[in-house]
Amino acid sequence: MKIQFGEKVAYGFGDFASSMFWKLFSAYLLYFYTDVVGITAAAVGTMFLVTRIWDTAFDPLVGIISDRVHTRWGKFRPFILWFAVPFGIIGILTFSAPELSYQGKITYAYITYTLMMMIYSLINVPYASLMGVMSADTRERTTLSTYRFVFAFAGSILVLGTAEPLVTWFGRGTDNVVNEQQGWFYTIVCFAVLASLMFFVTFLKTRERIKPPQERNNKLKSDFADLMNNKQWFILLGAGVATLIFNSIRDGSAIFYFKYFVAYSDRVKLPLLDVSLQYSSLYLVIGQAANIIGVLLAKPISDKIGKRNTFATAMLLAALFSMIFYTLDRDQLLLMFVLQCMISICAGSIFPLLWAMYADIADYSEWKTGRRATGLIFSSSSMSQKLGWSLGGALTGWILSAYGFEANSIQSDYAESGLKMMMSIFPAIGAFFSFGIILFYQLSDHKMHRINDDLQTKRTMLK
Repeated sequence: MKIQFGEKVAYGFGDFASSMFWKLFSAYLLYFYTDVVGITAAAVGTMFLVTRIWDTAFDPLVGIISDRVHTRWGKFRPFILWFAVPFGIIGILTFSAPELSYQGKITYAYITYTLMMMIYSLINVPYASLMGVMSADTRERTTLSTYRFVFAFAGSILVLGTAEPLVTWFGRGTDNVVNEQQGWFYTIVCFAVLASLMFFVTFLKTRERIKPPQERNNKLKSDFADLMNNKQWFILLGAGVATLIFNSIRDGSAIFYFKYFVAYSDRVKLPLLDVSLQYSSLYLVIGQAANIIGVLLAKPISDKIGKRNTFATAMLLAALFSMIFYTLDRDQLLLMFVLQCMISICAGSIFPLLWAMYADIADYSEWKTGRRATGLIFSSSSMSQKLGWSLGGALTGWILSAYGFEANSIQSDYAESGLKMMMSIFPAIGAFFSFGIILFYQLSDHKMHRINDDLQTKRTMLK
């Protein structure tokens, strides 16, 4: 079934909303905790990892629950309606900095960050699963995923291009001194309101079309047994985690790299706009724009060589370009931005492929077992996203600490070398792992066409 343009756009709005906050987490949260709140980098890194122990179990739980929900709106859309407002509220609290003792600040960070990730799961696991029931056509899913990630990276660009100016504007006092705590609070309020509104549009304008086999009565034990026996799920999970580690280390390191290694105090004024950005923000904005190019290239390339081969090629190139980045000195800004474009085009092409492949795995599982657990399978995509980001975030904090980083201070030569490694070699390792893992993936587009034909026949017989 062909999905209409308006519904594709509405679906994309959901990831526009999510990605605003995801980019805030990956690019600014470590900086917010260290340089604004005053928590050490090592403590933040540990927090990122510890909170994932619960969150890693929570994502499959959301998938299990959503698979068993039955409402007049469907199985997955209601979650977007129910948690749109809580998502915005907890987002605001996460970027708040109440006056507390040092231990109180850490406790507050643990509580709000854990709640934020739980709400993120309660919206994004059903949101991701929604793609699996909007269409059965594997190429239509890739198109739908392309729309999703164009909007996702557009949301990221909005955040990266406006967060810093908004923080400065909201935080500037009568003495012209910027209060970053105040600036961040009101900036996040703006993003939270916009995100909640966009989630409502996604709920209102999308539809669920694929129904699970009617004769089945899924038992939780059977669902998990199917998942544990699905080798393709494990392969994609591993590749997804490695990809997110690659991305999160690069994103989380950028603001530190430009503030403490490049150390340019000048700002860049954007043409035609009365907005100036620091080099770190411009670097990240350019990366998101290049990500969109990668998203747009993903479908035509994967139509020719397949999703797996496109994925593998992109991650290999991203690893090689990242290694070249290590050779750059602090004054080679042009080459930094050129390599950022090349790496980001490669990285951007991964995400529509990754999520379309999860939809294929849901079909593959139904084809093998006669049972469909879309929510449980797609929860692994959210789990890999957050697990990869959290491992990358934890590694970023730990590596900063290991290299002797001190916030708001001149860094040692050793710390500067660590910043260079964090923008190049360490992400490249994650990309190489992703490349190696995805080579074992076996669900080619040709095989999925045969599987979908078989499923369509079975679904027709059961009506």
